[in-house]
Amino acid sequence: MPLEKTEVRKLQAFLRHSFGNDEMRVALNPRNVEAADVHLGERKIGSVEVDDEDGDRSFSFDMKVPVGRETLQEYLRMLFENDKLKIVARARKNDSVELNSGDDFLGVISADDPKGKSYTLQMAILDFDLEDF
Repeated sequence: MPLEKTEVRKLQAFLRHSFGNDEMRVALNPRNVEAADVHLGERKIGSVEVDDEDGDRSFSFDMKVPVGRETLQEYLRMLFENDKLKIVARARKNDSVELNSGDDFLGVISADDPKGKSYTLQMAILDFDLEDF
């Protein structure tokens, strides 16, 4: 089912709140009705796709992070201009970390390659997460 304009507005408000940056913008993807592009200023930083499996509507925000593990937190803090963002180790996992804003869990950042030279942030957004936006 296509992404609706009201959902795009709510996703934008949710991401702005989650990352603490009012410059984030979500716009429908003209080539894919089930996706939206996420911009920070003029730069596209990721995408949101809708998932209607099992009758539950949810969304997935994916963003490539082009830096190594040692600079992930610094890069994300600078990108979003938010010092509350922090990287937290995951129990028994060494190929991924959690991204939090303060004490709030945002998503998982996984290594794209075995050497950990680039990562992907994956954030699940459930339909009820958008109710307050």
